[in-house]
Amino acid sequence: MKKLIILISIAIFGSFTSCKKVERADGYGNFETTEITISAEANGKIEFLDLEEGVVLEKNQKVGLIDTTQLYLSKQQALASQNTIGSRSGNVLSQVAVLHEELKTARSEKERVQNMFSENAATQRQVDQAEGKVNVINKQIKSVGTQNAPITNEVKSTHVQIKIIEDKIQKSLIINPLKGTVLSKYAEPGEITAFGKPLYKIADLSEMTLRVFIGEPQLPQVQIGQKVTIKIDEGEGMKDYDGKVSWISSSAEFTPKIIQTKEERVNLVYAVKINVKNDGSLKIGMPAEMWIKNPE
Repeated sequence: MKKLIILISIAIFGSFTSCKKVERADGYGNFETTEITISAEANGKIEFLDLEEGVVLEKNQKVGLIDTTQLYLSKQQALASQNTIGSRSGNVLSQVAVLHEELKTARSEKERVQNMFSENAATQRQVDQAEGKVNVINKQIKSVGTQNAPITNEVKSTHVQIKIIEDKIQKSLIINPLKGTVLSKYAEPGEITAFGKPLYKIADLSEMTLRVFIGEPQLPQVQIGQKVTIKIDEGEGMKDYDGKVSWISSSAEFTPKIIQTKEERVNLVYAVKINVKNDGSLKIGMPAEMWIKNPE
């Protein structure tokens, strides 16, 4: 009889435990963020590169400089050339100014001779000579103006050349484009770099993105903008974060091999991105769980 009671108790306990609901996360994945590789925009020796891995840089912070000596000399040469060309243009313009004064005098003389001719005090020959002189000066002005056209083009070309050099000098400054943490440093002061060569990698870690994969049965429960709970391992327990769904894949894909879940894998899953504010504990590649609602 005693043995029978024990067997009944075991059966009841087994039935109770089998009916108890086992809580499982709705999605599993890893944290990621947008990583930006900053590359050189000029050629030359790196004069300084003031950054280290793990350092937080501000947006538009000057962090380095590539040697600009040759660019500076090229600019000075272009400026000298611009001054020389400008002086040539000045001489031409001076000639034009002189010719305009002569034209003014010639027109006055022409008008005087025409008045005299109307009073029979001058001959037709004198009138023709006065008109001819005005026409000659006009042609001279046109000829000198034609000479100044190529000089003006040279001035414009040199001005553009100077602007190009100034742009190269500006791009020799290494300016950090966004606030973030330096993940990797690829160059050191004193090294020779080239256009497009990576200098360092940076990422904004203040907000992380958790990419999780969910099966088709869970898809109707997730919407863009929905708030969810994110859990990471912390000692013997779990640490909670508030998350917000920012993206849901429009097509299914095969389950990635890196996904380790506590349930059987399905053949096809949907990727979901969740934005999570980082308190400093979240790292790139760290695994985490997504809970659509907190477990009871």
